[in-house]
Amino acid sequence: MKITLRQLSYFRALAQARNFGRAAELANVSQPALSMQIKELEAILGVALVERLPRDVRLTRAGREVLARAERILSETMELESSARRQGLQAALTLGMIPTIAPYLLPGMLARLRAGDITRDLRLREAQTSDLLAALREGRLDAVVLADPVAAPDLVISPLFQDRFLLAGSQGRLGGPDPGHRALEPTALNPDHLLLLDDGHCLADQALAVCAIDRRQTRLDLGASTLSTLCGLVAQGFGLTLLPELAVRAEAAGGQGIVLRRFARPEPFRQIALLRRASSDQGAWFDDLGVYLCAAGEELIAAARLRCPPV
Repeated sequence: MKITLRQLSYFRALAQARNFGRAAELANVSQPALSMQIKELEAILGVALVERLPRDVRLTRAGREVLARAERILSETMELESSARRQGLQAALTLGMIPTIAPYLLPGMLARLRAGDITRDLRLREAQTSDLLAALREGRLDAVVLADPVAAPDLVISPLFQDRFLLAGSQGRLGGPDPGHRALEPTALNPDHLLLLDDGHCLADQALAVCAIDRRQTRLDLGASTLSTLCGLVAQGFGLTLLPELAVRAEAAGGQGIVLRRFARPEPFRQIALLRRASSDQGAWFDDLGVYLCAAGEELIAAARLRCPPV
């Protein structure tokens, strides 16, 4: 037989109460059950732990030594359980994000982690959707943040927030912010004017789907790999692009020469989501991470809607 945590817990209760009946009440167990566990503990150790007096229970010398060790063991056990519950955002985490999300969402998320006194060893990989999904499934990533993920039985998808698309262009092309308050229809955009990211970026595919355009219809293939590059070209009047609200604060700040217009309702959007493997642990880390990501995203979206209010 081996010593159990239950036996140590009952013995501590007995040492505190100095009475089998009161100890049983403290331990929320029947008195015979508590008494049996104490006897088993004494049998395992081969020593008497208490002196059983008519109206009192007194620890023996061996009992005092066992109690001191039991206190340490139970304290360490409680700390281990507490640490496991807090483990959500304390342990190392390898997180993947697509390039049209990472530079905008990550700073706000990290700031909230610091403010929450979360000491997490965070490793980030920025890559396109297909590469991130492969790494997630192979166990090289713990979670990924994607846009419009496709449901799969081996993945758990937690929606975070909707990121609406705005039309970005120079003042020369758009004529100022929403002139005449005319609602824009995505399908009415001229494909010749639309600037897109390289093939493989899901944002490019989403923009084409929103505008019902075949990439072969677009004439300006500039090989841009970042939204920053596209916005720099747009500000110089080279064309138009679809800009997610998440990127507005960074890419279309005042004075950068970019005019923003909203589309007609229902506004096109992409769904930002957090994913993990269905086989991975279901600890609090996943939900906690989602909370921090949502808070960072909602702040950026609020700023975008202040800059370009919904119509």
